[in-house]
Amino acid sequence: MARLPRIDIRGIPQHLIARGNNRSVLFQDDADRCIYLQFMQQALEKCACEVHAYVLMSNHVHILATGHCEGDLSDFMQRIGRKFARLMNLRWNRTGTLFEGRFWSSPVDSHAYLLTCMRYIELNPVRAGIVKHAKEFGWSSYRQNADGSPAGLLTPHSQYRRLGATPEERAENYRGLVARGVSEEDLTRIRQCALKRRALGSDAFCEEMAERLGRPVAPIPRGRPKKGTDSKMNLTPFI
Repeated sequence: MARLPRIDIRGIPQHLIARGNNRSVLFQDDADRCIYLQFMQQALEKCACEVHAYVLMSNHVHILATGHCEGDLSDFMQRIGRKFARLMNLRWNRTGTLFEGRFWSSPVDSHAYLLTCMRYIELNPVRAGIVKHAKEFGWSSYRQNADGSPAGLLTPHSQYRRLGATPEERAENYRGLVARGVSEEDLTRIRQCALKRRALGSDAFCEEMAERLGRPVAPIPRGRPKKGTDSKMNLTPFI
């Protein structure tokens, strides 16, 4: 079956996921993670993109970003992936594919799910049992967002800025949101939309995007699954 084209509309945030081939490790050590972040910075300098949140897990990466030109998020991810894969093969004397095919992408309704998706991304290490609190994991955007003044790789989204009139107020309110966690319903919805490369948002958001693209963008409700299709889909290939 032919792959659906990406849902790529400028100005719409996207939840991006890159995974190691056959769930293999992407980052052997912290130096590898430093390299990946360096390549992210270089790609941002070439592409009209803004990163709002990220986490580097051992075998996959989550990034929440907005592209301001069509195709720029794909260019952004490809620039990182090509350079990182090439260097890791040299650094670790390995061969073959590092990443599992194309990266996954899911457009995010900023009004309904932007802050939820940020928390989902930054709480990955907690759900995986690596740390007890997001602040203990040094390879995510949590510390900067929780400080109220995202900088460096990060550009705060307008929904994040609305959390408060000052950095201190934004920090306090964002930490409170993260402390509440993400509901099981939202966890399932975010994972399902990522797996199916569908839009994460309200009905109105999905209808508007479908009208602009001329095709469905929301996950299709599952009835009786056909043999060998979604019936065996694992909704937790990442945390």
